[in-house]
Amino acid sequence: MRPSLRPLVVSLPASRRAAQLAYISIRQRSTAAAATESLSPRWLADVKQRLGKCMTFGMKPEQVVRASAVLEAVARDWRELVAGSEGYLTGEDRRRFYRHAVVWGEMDSMSARVNWTRNFAVDIDPKHRKEWTELMTPKSLGLILRSITTNYKNMQPMKWPDHISVYHKLASEPTAETDSFILDVVIMSELQQRPAARCVEDIVVYDYQAGKKAPLLPFMVDAFRKTWKLQEEAKRVNSEKVRGLLKEVRALEQETWDREDAVEDMGVAGQ
Repeated sequence: MRPSLRPLVVSLPASRRAAQLAYISIRQRSTAAAATESLSPRWLADVKQRLGKCMTFGMKPEQVVRASAVLEAVARDWRELVAGSEGYLTGEDRRRFYRHAVVWGEMDSMSARVNWTRNFAVDIDPKHRKEWTELMTPKSLGLILRSITTNYKNMQPMKWPDHISVYHKLASEPTAETDSFILDVVIMSELQQRPAARCVEDIVVYDYQAGKKAPLLPFMVDAFRKTWKLQEEAKRVNSEKVRGLLKEVRALEQETWDREDAVEDMGVAGQ
């Protein structure tokens, strides 16, 4: 048995699943598309390979500096470029399931969702720590996972010594009437620097004392709205970074191998 990454999957009737995904799609289209939406999941690796090809045709010192800057940005900011460009918040004050080792047994997104919620109690809104913490208990107002769907990405199996980082984001901006919401989840392979799986979590707000669904409390709506705005800003800023890096890579290609008089630099062997 090898180490596995297998979040819990709750099966939904086909009609309900289709309606849910259509609803999510409509809400997501209300925001700007991420710069990485049309790119291959391997686009970061492709950037490195493209720069490598440029180097085989020879680079001037100024071009080497520019290529090095791109590689440095990819190595340092890859989480922001991949997840941040989609609106996921990757900063230290927001991440709660970061670089966990892949181990024997089952690993899922559940711990990450609980930690995402607790983060509001600990770092984001400690003034209402008690209420945020109780969302994970059946005492008063709580959150119930109504369903979760998981889409495994086409990549090599994750195994030790790989690590995973899990990021959550709100799929839409909440309102005062919100009594359920969708969380989009990306599970990142730290070794391969791309998504290993994506999840959609359908969360219900439930009043255990009244025994029925209930809207979020006003301060929770405010905190979620602020989070939504930060997500949109992260998407904008990091998408601009992605476009800038890709533009620079293309410029280097046109200055090195992708021109009529380009000749591959064979080094000493070619002399």
